[in-house]
Order: sequence, then structure tokens, then C-alpha cells
Amino acid sequence: MNTTTTAGRVGDLPVRRRSFLGMVAAGAAVAGVPSLLTACSSGDAPPAVAPGAAPAAGVLPTYVPVDYVEPDFPGVNGSTPGFATLPTELVQSVPEPPGSGSTFTAMTPLWGTIPPRDGNQYYEAVNEMLGASIEFQITDGNTYGDKLATVLASAKDVPDWVCIPTWNIPPRFGSEIVPNLFQDLTDHLGGDRVKDYPNLANIPTDAWKFCVFNGRLYGLPFPGEIITDATFYRQDVLEELGIAPDVRTGQDLLDLAAELTGGGRWGAEDLWVTAAAMHAVPPKWRLEGDRLVHRVETEEYRAALAWNAELFASGSVHPDAVADNSGEAKTRFQSGSSLIMSDGLGAWHEALRDNLASNPGYWQQPFDPFAADGGTPVLWKGNPANIFSFLKKSDDAARITELLALANVLAAPFGTTEFDLVQNGVEGVHYTRGDDGLPVPTALAATELQPTYIFLVDGPIANTRVQYPGFVEASSTWQQKAAEYIADPLFYAQQIVEPSQYASIGQPFADLEKDISRGRKSLADLDAAVETWRASGGEELRTFYQEILDAQ
Repeated sequence: MNTTTTAGRVGDLPVRRRSFLGMVAAGAAVAGVPSLLTACSSGDAPPAVAPGAAPAAGVLPTYVPVDYVEPDFPGVNGSTPGFATLPTELVQSVPEPPGSGSTFTAMTPLWGTIPPRDGNQYYEAVNEMLGASIEFQITDGNTYGDKLATVLASAKDVPDWVCIPTWNIPPRFGSEIVPNLFQDLTDHLGGDRVKDYPNLANIPTDAWKFCVFNGRLYGLPFPGEIITDATFYRQDVLEELGIAPDVRTGQDLLDLAAELTGGGRWGAEDLWVTAAAMHAVPPKWRLEGDRLVHRVETEEYRAALAWNAELFASGSVHPDAVADNSGEAKTRFQSGSSLIMSDGLGAWHEALRDNLASNPGYWQQPFDPFAADGGTPVLWKGNPANIFSFLKKSDDAARITELLALANVLAAPFGTTEFDLVQNGVEGVHYTRGDDGLPVPTALAATELQPTYIFLVDGPIANTRVQYPGFVEASSTWQQKAAEYIADPLFYAQQIVEPSQYASIGQPFADLEKDISRGRKSLADLDAAVETWRASGGEELRTFYQEILDAQ
């Protein structure tokens, strides 16, 4: 299916990552999230282009940033801006409800309890703000792909607005489904046309790139972070041990893990993600001269495997991680039985949420980016949008214009009344404010207020988790520093659906990475696996990507 689609402590701290109210109901529902449509206003078909073609000039919306609230920690090179305090006054970004009183259907996933439709005060309030009604067809996120495939196979039953996570993209999506079922938005939002929808124009360009299929703009994005992973250490524990880590090379990290091991405590979990990052292993392909080289063929991949094998051989890895019990890695790390682990950046605030009440001194901190050899690190960008929505194809230009006007409201950013309502519901109904000014969700919020509208389109991501003292500053400043080293991987942001016959040829490497790391196999087995990959379709896959590259 896919697509290349891959500081010191402060303040002695698919998804609901930015709500300054921190509502419990929606946050819990999105925590399990695993990170589009056609016909121009004239009804003409888009021009034929090569699969995976990059967008031509004027296809991507012009980026017109607007800050209704100035961030305390501005984004750098795409990093997430941070807001250390909540605004005392909110701005209404869309003066009047733009809808005409129409009713639209929308299909979305949900990793939580499906809220009632009838009498739902959250739906009523948001629909009033829109001036139109959106009737949700919600499906369990764990089975959403199956339901989606059924709906898309029956063109007559396609809702007006459809959310499609990248991991649920079905076969022949770009070649058949997109041009036949969904609205081409290029002539509505491409270039300066997006300026008619200021909140959509405020979404960064990288997020829009992931909404392009066959060289045309079809999707509306749910933006995410471009820096997705980090290597954390338990700074509070290291302070108790009198250790101030200074990790600038791969050897430094090996030495630190060894120093921290002993007395029923281990230095690290499995650090394969860290190994790949500090060796700058490309997410998929790299161009060497005029030849495409797959990540498993690179010297960086080989070096990362060798480093991780050395870590395991040193005895610094927790025995349960050696036994490949990765499911309990967070528990071990947060309990202090292991002290270094690779994790998604979003796990930082989740760990604070889960531990500060019982352990007020709890603090984990990412290492500053470093290269294995001490040189300049390279951080490959993550996908800034892994969830999209699409509008059902229509010859009624006014209908598409109205839907985009609703999307403009839903994309309102932090600091607006629209953002506040969509993210948090109605004050006095879905939340009240505590003595500290922070919101406290009501019991009704858990029933009515689940993530729905945000899966249709969302504004730029912002770090607003002020409920964890020092977190916004620590996270934002770390990201500012890390963003200095980010780079676009080859085929970045291009929706390329690989032929199905190549879907499984890379799977053996996931097992091989574990086996080599744990000493069960050697780098000689890597050489054999690469040859098998080439003979099993790797060379044909290389040709497939080379043709896309040549077409560009």
C-alpha cells in the first residue's frame, strides 16, 4: 500500500495532540490511532500523468501563515510551535457560519466509543457554527479499512466526505478510485485560489504535498509532526545517580548504556530505531549517482545493524527486550528498570500524563540529535499528514464550494473560537475551568465529544500541553534544535502505491534486524537476504521507482 508516503530539564513539563483544554474524552479516544477528490468545477477529467508524478506549479496551495496567538517557541524549519500559556481571549476567524443549511454525510474512523447522534450537544454546537449539518457514519478504527473498501466498491453509497488514513488506502486507489469517485480540488485550492479559504491557506505546504495524487490535489490533510521519533533517557534517574550524559557519538551511547547497567537495572531497551537514525539510514531509497539504492543495500543500514548487535552483546539491554517483549518496553522504561529507549515524540507527554501524579519528579528527555561518527546528523522528515479526507465527486460547483467553506472553519488554528469548540466542546456543558484556569471535562464529554470533525480536516499542529510544567518549553526547544538537521528523503510526499506483487519482499528484513541484533544471525546473513530480495522482485521494484524518477 504505501507510499513514500516513512536539552536540559526545564521547569523542575490515528491524534488529539494540541487541545489547550486537554480534554480526557477525546484524548483517550485518539490515543490508539496507528500517521483526496475529483472533478474540477467544469467537470472535466484531469490530465493524464505518470503514477506518483510530482505536482506541477500551481497545484499546491499557496502557504499564507497566520498566527492568531503568537507562539512562545516559534517553529523552526517545520518544527511544531509551542505555546506555554493559554490565550485569555479567543479570535473568531470566520465571522459568519458559511453553510447554507445543507446536510452532508461523512465517513470517519474512531478508536473509542461511538457517540450518540440524537441530542448530541457537541454536534449541535459545531453544526450551528458551520451553518450546515454533518451526519457522521462512524466505524471502529480497527476495522475501518474493511468498511472503507466496501463503500468505495459501491460508488453510489460513497458519503459526501470520506476520511482515509494512509494505512487504509486500498489497491488501485490513485489510478481508479481517486479520479472516478473524488473531487479534484486543484482548481478550487491550487496556488492562490486557496486564499479564499484563509484557514486552509494556513496549513503548511508539506501537509498538502501528501494530498496530491497523479499530479493533482485531491485531499484535505490532518497535519502531524515532521519530527516523529527521539531517543529518550530518564533524566530524573540519571540526576539521582549523579550522571550528566554527554552523548555525541554512537560509542558514547554504548558507554552510557553500559555505565547505567547493574543492580537490577539495565541501560537500554532495543535501540534499533536509534541505530538507524544516528547512521542516517534512508527510509526507503537513495540516489547514488544515477542508480537507486534501497535502504537494505546501503552501508549505513549495515553499520546500524552492527552497532545494535554490539549494544545487545554488551549486556546493556533489558532481558525482556532481548526476548523481544517490546510491548512492555514503555512500562520498563517508565518504572526505571531500563533507562534509555527509542520512542515516538508523542510518547513524551503521554508518559508525563501517566506518571506525574504518582511520581511528581518524573522526567524523560530526548538526547540532542547526533551522528554515530560524531559528524553532522541527518533526520529524515516524517510524513506531516497520514490521514486525509476526500469530497465526493460532483458536477455541482456550489456544493463543493460550500464543503470547502466548512473545511475552512474546521481548519481554524489554535487561538480561535472555532478551534476551541471543535476540540473541546461547549464550556459549561463539556468542560468547566478549575482554579488554575485549566479545563476540567464533564462526564458528558466522555459520551458526546469524540474525535470526528478533526478527521475531515485539521489546522496546523501546535504544542499547547501547558498542564505539564516545563513540557512545552522542553519539547519545543528540542524540536527547534532537531529541525536544523531535517532532510527530505527521496520521493518525499509522493503518493506512490507499489504493485501488490512486491508487498512482502521486504518483510524478511524485519525479522533479520531482530536476529542480527540479538546475535542469532550475522551480517553474512544480511548479504544473502539482500541477494534474495533482489532476485524476488527487488530489481523490478527498483525499475518501477526509476521510471517514476525519470518521469520527473
